[in-house]
Amino acid sequence: MEPRLTHRVEEAVATVVIGNAAKRNAMTAEMWRALPPLLDILAADPAVRVLVLTGEGGTFCAGADISTLRGSPAEAQSLAVAAEEALAAFPKPTLAAVRGHCVGGGSQLAAACDLRFAEEGALFGVTPAKLGIVYPAGSTRRLVSLVGPATTKYLLFSGELIDAERALRTGLVDEVPAEGGLDKRVAEFTRILAARSQLTQAAAKEFANGRTDRDAHWAEQAGGSGDTAEGVAAFLERRQPRFTWAVPPRG
Repeated sequence: MEPRLTHRVEEAVATVVIGNAAKRNAMTAEMWRALPPLLDILAADPAVRVLVLTGEGGTFCAGADISTLRGSPAEAQSLAVAAEEALAAFPKPTLAAVRGHCVGGGSQLAAACDLRFAEEGALFGVTPAKLGIVYPAGSTRRLVSLVGPATTKYLLFSGELIDAERALRTGLVDEVPAEGGLDKRVAEFTRILAARSQLTQAAAKEFANGRTDRDAHWAEQAGGSGDTAEGVAAFLERRQPRFTWAVPPRG
């Protein structure tokens, strides 16, 4: 099959699948270009409350298709950064479901997600030192925010792969389900996310990402949303809450 991104929406969860079986799901230039507009469509869909990014088959993403670097490495890198930033800016919770190799541009995309769950046996690496490439400043800072300066330097200086257990210890990964349990755990956890308040999640995402100029905005949203009253009422009545606040379309 031709390299492509596919997606589906089921029970409030959008799943975007990286597919390039001949090259372990490496991202082509066309795939990098396709990701931001696809994310815009899914962000605007009121039926979508959570987004999962994963790879087709037994691997997540082996990085950028190296053939894209033969022409203009700078242009290829700019495409990857644009896709990474679009993913980081997605206004709803995002989760990378990782099996197999998550390397180079694959790690770049996984790091741009809010959360990362990995199958036992998954391997992670950030490999620009193997190609003489300067890793983007924003991508480096994002990696530092996840794993700290020392592990970032280890990964970037060496280009060595680390296993899922080490990734979990360093903070690159949030959960490593038992063998064979990745899909079940991702489905279970995304159902939990989809049932929670989008208001809480959207505000928390901005605050956790370092935004400091929207306190008044979120206080206003909370005051007018009705979600707090509904959450308290549902708790007292011992029922599931029916939150109504939704992420507004981006202008």
